Amino acid sequence: MSLSPVAVALLGVAALLGIGLYGLLVARNLIKLIVVLQILAKAAMLAFVAAGYAQEQMGLAQSMVAMVIVADTVVAVIALALAVQVKRRYGTLDVRKLTNLRG
Repeated sequence: MSLSPVAVALLGVAALLGIGLYGLLVARNLIKLIVVLQILAKAAMLAFVAAGYAQEQMGLAQSMVAMVIVADTVVAVIALALAVQVKRRYGTLDVRKLTNLRG
């Protein structure tokens, strides 16, 4: 049995979404959470490409993915900068310990 390219891409999207959601549930470190969010963003990009291929509008899909890459990179850089500042100020990146802080 041969799978179509769209089916393979959708399997990849499902796998990346599964990994990302599992990571969100188990990750306690802020850096790991940022990486997991990057994995989820990659799943969305792959879904855009699969949808563009299925609708025969690859140009539109590629431009959407380029926009997502730019936005995702900006968000990741800002999140990493905030994580560095949190580590400097509070001495930990553990989300559970940070939720107990007041002030």
